[in-house]
Amino acid sequence: MDEARLKELLARVKDGSASLDAAVGELKQLPFVDLGFAMVDHHRAIRQGVPEVILGEGKTAAQIVAIAKELARTGQNVLVTRVSPEQAAALVASMPGVTHHAAARTCTLEQSPIAALSDQRVALVSAGTSDLPVAEECAETMRMMGIAFDRVFDVGVAGIHRLFHKRPVLEQAGVIIVVAGMEGALSSVIGGLVDVPLIAVPTSIGYGAAFGGIAALCGMLTSCASGITVVNIDNGFGAAFAAARILRRVGKRSAG
Repeated sequence: MDEARLKELLARVKDGSASLDAAVGELKQLPFVDLGFAMVDHHRAIRQGVPEVILGEGKTAAQIVAIAKELARTGQNVLVTRVSPEQAAALVASMPGVTHHAAARTCTLEQSPIAALSDQRVALVSAGTSDLPVAEECAETMRMMGIAFDRVFDVGVAGIHRLFHKRPVLEQAGVIIVVAGMEGALSSVIGGLVDVPLIAVPTSIGYGAAFGGIAALCGMLTSCASGITVVNIDNGFGAAFAAARILRRVGKRSAG
């Protein structure tokens, strides 16, 4: 249940079209359902504006399907991240309407319209083609949250001239997300060009001394461009949620 559905339920109780007992019956699913191996959080959309998201890593296909079915039972949209091809195949076979987004390593089920979170757009920037799995995870997460975005891909510092003709997209964005591996320098470059809130995502792409993304992480954390927010290595999902928090609060202040 999300905020809109809760308000609709309370309105029906107020105008007499739904009884108190019927409302209590609908609310019994809150705040969670115990599946034995997982506590499915049906209250999260009310608290955070987005239903619980399923992390596929470390779970069996059967566990993922069971959690997804429980979320779907209440009419919520479902997002599953970091799914293997085998996990995705099980979801698609078990749940009509599930879509596998191979590039993003996600599966989605859309049962309810996705409302626009903000009238501002996110500029999603990647340094190289090797960073695309993380960038696409971020893109698919933002899409499911109703965030409009523009892709600015393969504009890393090895050919920095490729970035500059996209500067208007960066300047007009409400938030910029920069996905980069190697030494992670792209976030500093962009952070020094514009005053837009910037979220940096280090990726595990890079040779030997890149240490699986630690070099990019450290470079972003110690950036000389002030005010950059840094999420964990390969965490495109987390960057999308950070952008959503920024845009949601800005929208509430504007509405107030």
